[in-house]
Amino acid sequence: MRITVKIGSNVLTRADGSLDVTRMSALVDQVASLRRHGIEVLMVSSGAMASGRSELKSIACGKMDAVDQRQLFSAVGQAKLINRYYEMFRDHGIAVGQVLTMKENFGTRRHYLNQRNCISVMLDNGVIPVINENDTISVTELMFTDNDELSGLIATMMDCDALIILSNIDGVYNGNPSAPESEIIRTVEPGRDISEYISTEKSGFGRGGMQTKSNIARKVAQEGVAVVIANGKREDILLSLLPVIEAAENNSGSKEERIRKALCENSTTPCTVFLPAETDVSSVKKWIAHSGGFAKGAIWLNEGASEKIQGEHAASILPVGITRVEGDFETHDIISIYDHHGTKIGVGRTDYDSDEVQNALGKRDMKPVVHYDFLYLE
Repeated sequence: MRITVKIGSNVLTRADGSLDVTRMSALVDQVASLRRHGIEVLMVSSGAMASGRSELKSIACGKMDAVDQRQLFSAVGQAKLINRYYEMFRDHGIAVGQVLTMKENFGTRRHYLNQRNCISVMLDNGVIPVINENDTISVTELMFTDNDELSGLIATMMDCDALIILSNIDGVYNGNPSAPESEIIRTVEPGRDISEYISTEKSGFGRGGMQTKSNIARKVAQEGVAVVIANGKREDILLSLLPVIEAAENNSGSKEERIRKALCENSTTPCTVFLPAETDVSSVKKWIAHSGGFAKGAIWLNEGASEKIQGEHAASILPVGITRVEGDFETHDIISIYDHHGTKIGVGRTDYDSDEVQNALGKRDMKPVVHYDFLYLE
């Protein structure tokens, strides 16, 4: 089986902002143990900024703006971080390789497939990919929310059985985590909205928060991947989650039932599991599902078309059902799709450019603007 493990900044960082090498070493030992259990592991690791900051602690940060600091610390920290991983995994006889990426690299199908092929080659040859955003140049508005978003993209792109998000909190609580009456929500069923329980505050050194983790977890689980949110600072957390991880493997039977059973039998390990939907999503739809941020335009549908594409049977979007076009897009660009109420209901890859769609509005007997195979409904 195959999993993605996301290690957050608040797991790898001490209170003073420096890299926690002891915690890092403990997690490496656990990943190596998972490998011995026959599990392929992809790592999405934060920590470059902390690593660079500790290396350049004598630098006067007040003389640099936030972008300059990010670029400098990341450039130095990435080299230091991957070198530490290299040395630690070498003690286990395991090779690692670095993959630095940007959000733009997921914006086209060609770049998406190139990344997938690179990581596949590494896994096929026993190399653990250590993946991170290339913060040295990803300093515009087109950045990942944080590595939670990146890990979700990686987990679905690589057809993983599970995504483990390690943070500095045990999971999602049904109240304030610091309140004694609050309890961890052990399982989240597909489609369940738990936003009422989640604070939008960010903590520590990460860019995201529990709201980001929950949103990413729900989307990834909807695509058939089990998602676990757990505390990476707990001793042997990955090993204690092993029964849940193994229960998420794509084989015969209900993954949901196996995961629930594993949680019952391992009730002492606190975590929140977003149960995977029983679905078979194609590779191209997984790409499109996470491509909303790259939309070059949008179309609006009439009531009939809105109901038809959201019905029980597969349906493509035809020109006759479109009422409005917005943006300047080319053939095969990603576009957003809105229903007759103006609510966004999905994204898709268009087979027309924006002028062609405008000229075809309301016409019958024409090819689909967005074919069902390239349509993702939210």
